[in-house]
Amino acid sequence: MNSRPWLANVPWELVVWQNAQLCNFKKAHHGPTSDGYESCKQFWDSAHQGMMGLHEMIETCRKCHRLAPFTNYNGNTFAAIARSLLDTLQLPAETAAVIRSLAGHIVAGVASDEETEAFRAFCSNL
Repeated sequence: MNSRPWLANVPWELVVWQNAQLCNFKKAHHGPTSDGYESCKQFWDSAHQGMMGLHEMIETCRKCHRLAPFTNYNGNTFAAIARSLLDTLQLPAETAAVIRSLAGHIVAGVASDEETEAFRAFCSNL
């Protein structure tokens, strides 16, 4: 099911940079949280080099969002990373827009069961 090192080119420093950029753009505080930063960093560092399917990559980003490593824009940070990696699939524009939206909803934790199932079906057809 399209297993590859999806997150291999995204070291933790890039995750931190992505969050800083989002916070800067929105004029929000950027910084680590006392309860989620270290556990999320350790999880990311242990997972990001591994082979995984597309859905597993999205779930990794969702879990990191839930760990809330940053004071602001956790969901946006990990959704942006996931969506940028989806661009490597070179899908037709209309399909890419739908898949990027579904992935963003899953990472943010707001996807319906139908959306999650549609994304799983897409992943199984790759």
